[in-house]
Order: sequence, then structure tokens, then C-alpha cells
Amino acid sequence: MIDLRSDTVTKPTPAMRDAMLRAEVGDDVFGEDPTVNALEEKLAALFGHEAALFCSSGTQTNQIAINVHTRPGDEVLCEEGAHVYRYEGGGMMANSGCSVKHLPADRGRFTAAAVHAGINDRSAAYLANSKLVVIENTVNRGGGAIWDIAEAKLIRSACDRHNLILHLDGARIFNAMAVDGTAPADWGALFHSVSICLSKGLGAPVGSVLTGSKSFIHHARRVRKRFGGGMRQAGILAAAGLYAIEHNVARLKDDHARARRIGEALATAPWCARVFPVETNIVIYDLIEGMDANTHVDRLKHHGIICFAIGPAQVRMVTHLDVNDDDIDRTITALMSIRS
Repeated sequence: MIDLRSDTVTKPTPAMRDAMLRAEVGDDVFGEDPTVNALEEKLAALFGHEAALFCSSGTQTNQIAINVHTRPGDEVLCEEGAHVYRYEGGGMMANSGCSVKHLPADRGRFTAAAVHAGINDRSAAYLANSKLVVIENTVNRGGGAIWDIAEAKLIRSACDRHNLILHLDGARIFNAMAVDGTAPADWGALFHSVSICLSKGLGAPVGSVLTGSKSFIHHARRVRKRFGGGMRQAGILAAAGLYAIEHNVARLKDDHARARRIGEALATAPWCARVFPVETNIVIYDLIEGMDANTHVDRLKHHGIICFAIGPAQVRMVTHLDVNDDDIDRTITALMSIRS
């Protein structure tokens, strides 16, 4: 089976497994795991931040950041399809007691003007206290859409003017940088905190890293423990993350090229109503009226292709390091064999 459900399904390569096997370890809750420490130091330096914290997942890094940055009753501003809102189990409400305001957006990317318009009047005691803005780059439900760093700079300026905090859900930030040529420090300079996922396109089996100031990470470490996220000899996992950063960033462009091939084929299919612009490794497409996404996904599974229905008539495919050119050929052949 060719698994295009997500880039989270990747398996560690033999070389990554070897790095995990050889990892020097210690007790990370005591700060004594040298491999974890090395990973945290590396990513903090890359993004130009003072410190970092290794966690089990991107959901955990996002939820820790929200908990540190806010107080119960505060409001988080984000887009309606944002991962922090849609796919983290209601965590910001349950864990941090925050309310949410959805900003109008284009494929998940909102503007500084939308942020400004969404800020509540702080003199009105009956309104939630607008406190945190969350940007997701790339945008999962936007078809892997990439943020314009110039707009992100304007949003940071708006946040500074209104005393708001800005967090980056950078689950696929390395995919974005592979396209626009920006550097990690360019993004780190704009955000009070950054969440970086290692287990998606970078191919590690587990893990995300949260970066920020020393005081922020000190507080985040306490919240991680409270959330049950303290790990012991976690260097075995951190070694995979280090290997991923050192070896799997440059090859992300291969995933993007393969996703574009799928998008180009879909654009010719009579049963495909729309394909989102393919900028990175995510392909989202809409089916014509009368077609059901789950039935469509079942048909593809019969051809050995596994993908994901994300709406009644909307389907997502994601390329990754376990998908090669022959797999894309097979996927396109299967797609072209479908009749509405």
C-alpha cells in the first residue's frame, strides 16, 4: 500500500535507527540527557532563541506554549482550520481555559488588518482579554500553504502595538523554508515561541521542540511536567530528531515535486472540481457535486493507495520520504482510472 494519509506515517531509516541505537542518554527530567540537550541547543540556535524544550508531539508543544502565554479567560486569535483549534482535542479550552476567536483568512493565512480588527476592547470587562495570536506555517488545511514572511512581520508589529503574544505552530516550517528560502532565524525573530515538529516531513518517529526565551522555556518545562510530558532517557528519541535536522531537510524539495505531480494530474481529472495550489507536500482537492469523499477514498484503497477524506467532498494526500517516484506513478495511474 502507498500511504498518503500524512507525513506522520514515515518509518525511521536504517541510518536514523543506528543513530538512535548509539545515542548517549541520561535522565532528561533532571536535565541530564546529553542528546536531548544537544537537540534543544541546536534548534534554539537555529531559530535565534535562548532555549528550547523537547516534547513528545506538536500538540504538546503548542498546548504548553498556550498555557504559558495565557491565563484562564484570555482569548486566542487564530484561523478556523488551525491545528491548535481543530485537531488538538479542545486543548486550549480544556488545558488553559481560553476562548477562541477565528480570523478571516485565505487558505489559513490572515492579515495584520484582521488581527487588528479582531482585538477586543480591553476597557470592556464583559469581553475576553485578547492575548495570543497563533500562526500555522505551513497551513495544513490550506493545502500546505506558505505564509509570506512580510505579512508575518506586520502581524508581529500589530501584536507589539497591542501587547499581544505571537506563537508559531511551525509543524512544517522546514517545508515552508525549502520553498521561500527564508532561514529559521528569520522566523524565530518574529515569534515569542516556535513549535517545530520532527515527526512529519523530517521523518523522526516521535517528537517536537518548543523554542523561546530562557524564562519562557523554564516555565514551559514546569508545564510539560504538569501535563505528564516529562521523559527520562529520551535521548534515544532526540537522536532521531538530530539526525532528521542534519540529513532530511534538503530532501523536502523532493516531496514537494512529487506532490506537484499529483496536483497536475488531478487538474485534468473530470471528477475533480478544484485542486488547492500545491506549494509544498500537501495536496487537497474537491470532488464534483454528487461524489462522496469516503467512497472515493475507498476506491483508491482498492488500487493500493491510502489517503484521507477531510470533508464530505474533500480529500487530502501528503507526500513524504517513504514515497518515491514509482509510488507517484502508481498513484496517478489509480487516479486516472477513476470514473465519477
